[in-house]
Amino acid sequence: MDQGRHDAGQCTAVGGAVERVFVLLGKRWNGVILASLMGGPGRFAELRRAVSGISERMLSDRLAELGEAGLVSREVDAGPPLRVSYRLTPAGEALRPALDELGTWAEKFLGVSGQDGCPSLRQAEAADSRNG
Repeated sequence: MDQGRHDAGQCTAVGGAVERVFVLLGKRWNGVILASLMGGPGRFAELRRAVSGISERMLSDRLAELGEAGLVSREVDAGPPLRVSYRLTPAGEALRPALDELGTWAEKFLGVSGQDGCPSLRQAEAADSRNG
């Protein structure tokens, strides 16, 4: 085949990397859990409250899946009392610009307003850079 010519199917096929991203982040709750952790570590009960409508079982499953994908880490403080918290790994943190852009897109094209007075991911990132 001539290098300058492409099969139309090749140009419209979804690349493997994009497909893998949406298999993971396209699952219900995964993106919302990640966005909830952008503000910093959270305990299970805090995440349960932050992700409206998710069951405890589903949250546990999704956190385990995100952990296996290397996006979330689970930290246990033996206490007493025993405390478990979840935080983004560097790979999870690297999603911040993409999630922020998706939020901006949603506000513009889906008519979704901000988070009821909560700062946007971009505002949280700016505050983090000022404080650390």
